[in-house]
Amino acid sequence: MGSIGHHTDSSKETWKDLPVEVCTQLTMMQEKSDKDMILPAFQQNRPALSWEMKMKKRLMTVPACLGKFRPTVGQCCHQCTPDSLRKKIGPNTFIGFHNLLSVKETHTRYRGWLVRRVCCVLFVSGCKVYASPVSNRLERVCQSNSVKEALSAEQKAPEGSESRGQLSHLSSFLPLINTSISTGLLRFLSWLLLKMFSSMFGSIQVNLNHLPALHRASQEGSPLVYVYVHQSVVDCALIPLVLFCHSLRVPYTVFPLHIKSSFIRSILQKVGVLLPPALMKQDAETDRLLVPLTTSLVRELLHEGQAISVSLTAESGRGGQWLACIRQLIKEGSVPDVSLVPVGISYDCVPKTNTQVGLSSMLRWLCSLLWRRLEGNVRIDLAQPFSLKEMCESGRCRVDEWLPLQDLLLPVIFNHRTDSVVGRRRMSWLLPSPHYASELKEPADPERDLSTAVILHLLFSAASCSAVMSTSLVSSLLLYRHHKGVSASALCRDVAWLTEELLFRNKDVGFGGSLEEVVRSALSLLAPHLIIAAAPSQKDLFIVPCPSLAATLHLTLHAQMVTHTFILEAVGACVVSAMLCGVVCSGIGNRVTSDSVDGERVSGDIEFDVLLSESELTERALQLSHLLPPGFLPPCQSSQSFALDAIDSLVRCGILIMEEIPRDFPICDFLKRDNYLSWATSDEMYHSDCNVEEQELRSYKISHPSQYPEMLFFLCRMLAGHLRALCWTTAALELIHTPLPESEFMAQIQSYLRDTANNKKQNYESCSQEAAHTAVRSLIDLGVISEQRQKGGVFLGVVPLFQLSENRQKLHGFISQYLYN
Repeated sequence: MGSIGHHTDSSKETWKDLPVEVCTQLTMMQEKSDKDMILPAFQQNRPALSWEMKMKKRLMTVPACLGKFRPTVGQCCHQCTPDSLRKKIGPNTFIGFHNLLSVKETHTRYRGWLVRRVCCVLFVSGCKVYASPVSNRLERVCQSNSVKEALSAEQKAPEGSESRGQLSHLSSFLPLINTSISTGLLRFLSWLLLKMFSSMFGSIQVNLNHLPALHRASQEGSPLVYVYVHQSVVDCALIPLVLFCHSLRVPYTVFPLHIKSSFIRSILQKVGVLLPPALMKQDAETDRLLVPLTTSLVRELLHEGQAISVSLTAESGRGGQWLACIRQLIKEGSVPDVSLVPVGISYDCVPKTNTQVGLSSMLRWLCSLLWRRLEGNVRIDLAQPFSLKEMCESGRCRVDEWLPLQDLLLPVIFNHRTDSVVGRRRMSWLLPSPHYASELKEPADPERDLSTAVILHLLFSAASCSAVMSTSLVSSLLLYRHHKGVSASALCRDVAWLTEELLFRNKDVGFGGSLEEVVRSALSLLAPHLIIAAAPSQKDLFIVPCPSLAATLHLTLHAQMVTHTFILEAVGACVVSAMLCGVVCSGIGNRVTSDSVDGERVSGDIEFDVLLSESELTERALQLSHLLPPGFLPPCQSSQSFALDAIDSLVRCGILIMEEIPRDFPICDFLKRDNYLSWATSDEMYHSDCNVEEQELRSYKISHPSQYPEMLFFLCRMLAGHLRALCWTTAALELIHTPLPESEFMAQIQSYLRDTANNKKQNYESCSQEAAHTAVRSLIDLGVISEQRQKGGVFLGVVPLFQLSENRQKLHGFISQYLYN
């Protein structure tokens, strides 16, 4: 059978000894022919699972169509950083992958039977480690003017004094400042990590395409800053391990979680892990003394030529302060430039981690590796490095059109105007500041907006270069297309179809092998969250996602990468669905024809003959794009361009076709027009110079009315969880007595979302912590919820305008029009 991607022998091991929960009353029966089937070598020593054998038997006739090429991913933005893009990144041919866990004697300088037994030790000892001097770093950090001012303010001493009392304030920061990289300890921990990850994952595949560019960038003298989206604590260990194994400089890693054990903290700080002081509050990034200290520390690390690794989160913006410090240093001239490297990390199963890491929890986790099953494979893609100075100073990433969300949507919600305000949504909350209370009360700061644009661009780039794993592909199909269940043969056909659609959109996949291997591996990893059954009268398996909160949230987490790839189509599908629902609610009239129409009752085969105006489609897509979570569209693309692309994507999918209005002459015959030489002039980057009146005459209609709902609803369900969380959160405001502290407010919102999902016994993807946080943040930006900083912390409350039920219903109706139910 055909294959794509890298073949991993360890992928079959993920099917070994995996339990399959069959939560159904149907009897699992093994056919007699299955007993006579010859099993592969890795299955001969264990009882054969009947569902695996049945699926294998059914898959023998499924054609292989997993694509014929591998897309090129990880290239930097052609608009924001064209100079970095023009740099040659190595050979145009695909280099391949490297499995970190497959260490052989060929990776060392020695040969022999003894080398094969200690090859991992020899490989680690042969990797290059760069020195990390820390001499006089404390003095150099304290010489910063901002640090001197902060120390003077802490002790209320005259500015510039350097007494011992001032230095005593730095006692809790000394471990952070003196963080270094010990060569021997780094080699030992790298060997230990290779052994530990061999017990966790089947393989760790590293894309080698951009590694030559990283070696070249490191030799040019510009420090490298690796940026990735935080998913698990394992992320912080994977990136340094990958760079160490390829003889690149191991970065200083910003650890996002709190570590209680002083012993673990002391060890990690000797291998370049930057840990905030243990006694600091949760909002330590905005602390008065920590901000100037971290800025000065980053400056000294970059002066030493050290690399830095930073994680970002789209929900809270954690990690953005470090990038803002680097950008500020470049603007001041303290640092010439840095090269940003987005890193995409994809898991078959994201490892579960605790928010606080202690010695006892670490020991329990190490002991669990002895009997735990493999959690699939990991794929790491290092993107092409690009210049941060070029992105910020070129002026191509415009932020002058950024507006608060309430200015963009509230006039439309209250019917004060029919069209939306031109602009992009400002998300200043991604970059916390010491005096940040609410985006609505702060004046627009171009410098802060530009730093926020860099964060948004990195979130989008890291997600774009990440590969789609087999579990993500199967999870999206089970959630959005076959939520009521699907047979194994139909699931395999859809897996082959969706894989080709991903490759067509220049999205790489992180799996390889035959179609049988891909589907069986994904089902084995997702088995605890699925119902897999086979009836005696049927030869095919039936697969249903478990209707539980934990199972739905697990599948939704894996399906996010597919949603990110199809975001254009998903926005366009929600807009088309909203307009069609409006047509149906307004009456059948002459827009819908059928075999028999009796009042409002329609029987027979419905044939939609609805013309959808391009201007209205684009306008609604523009409105919906403002409600998307951060990271789904790059900040260098205008909202108007995104809306147009969303409609064009449905044309490419075959859902919409353009309907040309009858004319006396073809639309392409410019010579017969009276005003064919009249051109519109505009400085807008995405503005067309053709006649505007001709653009308004365009309209679309559904291409195949009898076939479109399946594909259309599949795309609509991708955004249904986010939009439903917004609707439920709006309804919950009536039951919450505000103002409340932020933590208590969020707890009540999430409790309401879970209670609503439990009452409906469905739609559990709308009650996750991430969905609740994103919904509350969107309502704050809309001006529905006020955000005030007081002595006790941040308090949230409903503004007087939306304390009226009528206004909340208008907001609910505006959001729910795009929600597929």
